[in-house]
Amino acid sequence: MNRILKTTVIAAAVMGVVGVAQARDQVRIVGSSTVYPFSSYVAEEFGATTDYPTPVIESTGSGGGARLFCNGVGEGTPDITNSSRRMKASELERCIENGVTDVTEAFIGYDGIAFAQSNANDPMPVTREQIFLAVAAMVPVDGELVENPYTNWSEIDESLPDRQIVIVGPPTTSGTRDAFEELVLEAASENFAEAYGGEAYSDVRTDGAWVDGGENDNLIVQRLTQDTTAFGIFGFSFLEENSDVLIGSTIDGVEAGPETIASGEYPVARSMFFYIKNQHADEVPAMYQYAEMFMSEQMIGDLGYLKGIGLIPAAEQARAEAREAVANRVQLDVSDLH
Repeated sequence: MNRILKTTVIAAAVMGVVGVAQARDQVRIVGSSTVYPFSSYVAEEFGATTDYPTPVIESTGSGGGARLFCNGVGEGTPDITNSSRRMKASELERCIENGVTDVTEAFIGYDGIAFAQSNANDPMPVTREQIFLAVAAMVPVDGELVENPYTNWSEIDESLPDRQIVIVGPPTTSGTRDAFEELVLEAASENFAEAYGGEAYSDVRTDGAWVDGGENDNLIVQRLTQDTTAFGIFGFSFLEENSDVLIGSTIDGVEAGPETIASGEYPVARSMFFYIKNQHADEVPAMYQYAEMFMSEQMIGDLGYLKGIGLIPAAEQARAEAREAVANRVQLDVSDLH
């Protein structure tokens, strides 16, 4: 055998070994802590009812998950990332730069962002404007923008209790944080448009009134049971799961609930997704079967299992369209995200 032919045969053999090494039965998932309980439920069901092992899921936050997902294709990169907000155009652009060129978006339903406290307290209704004045780094006082001076809720509005402002919320890698900044801070800053030069404002104060609670929403819940002066910001599903120890605030006069979130009446509601790396389909054959189970009526429908643990189902037509997009492996384009 000549040297060139021999080298070619060896290279082909090595590639064959690598191909086998890359193929795996277990789906790898990263992403949102809010979507994590829903994804985990599907994963356990998938492991129990198919010949494949239970998928491995890591709660990294929506932003952290997108970074891992978009790092590239192949061994060592996730197959799916969960997100409690839509993927950003900049994230998909980074995916494409790193060779992740074929991604399908799966819309699974809705969740709301709760503003909650220990049920040892009386209910405290709030407006988005009041939350903004408690959280924003710079606020208007007498027509001037100053560093946030408010230390007690009663300083913001005398109808609020004389109670220290302590808000435990998600970190910047969290989709819940992204949604909170957009739906509460940016929306409320429009009421002070002149002070901010007509620009939306969402910078969070760093003087201790806001406390990063980490990616695990259960830790925020635990903190609220220990510190009854604090409020927490997390997905509605966690409030529902812990209704024996927590109470939510109405926001702008609307209580968070399945009906108000699904209808959009509750002002802090958001959509939830997961994203599929289609280029892993050959190496990870279980990936699509898991995705199809997740998108089934049994899981995300009006009578689906996930509704029982806090998912707010989308309308029947929206579910059908989302299911079809996954079944047809519809490729997400950057233009879809603008």
